[in-house]
Amino acid sequence: MKIIQTPQEMSAFSAQMRRENKKIALVPTMGALHEGHLSLIDIAKKNSDITVVSIFVNPTQFGPNEDFSAYPRQLEEDAKACEGRGVDVVFAPLASSIYKKDASTCVVEEEISANLCGKSRPTHFRGVTTVVAILFNIVKPDVAVFGEKDAQQVSVIKRMVRDLFMDVEIIRAPLVRQENGLALSSRNKYLHGMQLETACRLSESLKVGKAMVEEGCRNIDRVKAAIVNSLAKSSRIRVIYVEIVDAETSLPVKELVPGKCRAAIAVWLDQTRLIDNMVL
Repeated sequence: MKIIQTPQEMSAFSAQMRRENKKIALVPTMGALHEGHLSLIDIAKKNSDITVVSIFVNPTQFGPNEDFSAYPRQLEEDAKACEGRGVDVVFAPLASSIYKKDASTCVVEEEISANLCGKSRPTHFRGVTTVVAILFNIVKPDVAVFGEKDAQQVSVIKRMVRDLFMDVEIIRAPLVRQENGLALSSRNKYLHGMQLETACRLSESLKVGKAMVEEGCRNIDRVKAAIVNSLAKSSRIRVIYVEIVDAETSLPVKELVPGKCRAAIAVWLDQTRLIDNMVL
């Protein structure tokens, strides 16, 4: 496995692979890899000849007073995990090689990103779309794999790729959970003891909404209220949003159609921001 740190070397490697008619898959990550990330790598390998995992804590998707400086960084451990999964290249650039000091260009998706997390993190998705566009230009993948843990992010990226005629296939990978229902997330590293137990309430609350839909409820407000009430059983949880959206586009819906809609939630658990979602 190669570890590449400069965009120039990464571009040269990808160009050589394309000359050899190799299909390239990219798994963009911010590191602190867990089994959810590794499942994305497995999917990437099944859909390509060459698998590239980018590990880059992207400063532009963090807002003021967010956890950029505290975000877990463990490149050596992540590289070992990638090698164990059969990754061909880990692309781990420095921020200074991705963003020039006078960089003044960004990519903005203006509809999907205004919803859900975009309301409380107004610059977040601009940072996501910009860095993903940069990674696509450097790696030039045929396929890119994104997990549905960040379902809105997948929707935003798919819209960007469609609108800008980017020649890359986006694969949605299923959300991975622990046995207790907790969605795998790098930010789970911030949680300890009772916090980890409390975090399971996110998936339990989503299951409350899903059960209502399975029992025939089609009232969006009732389903949302039931999820909020379930979350409120823990005093450590402060709800940021609970919304019912289209499962594919992450846009608001007027009608709750089973299998076509997704309950999306974001909360503060003490000082840690967590998100989760579930198709209803």
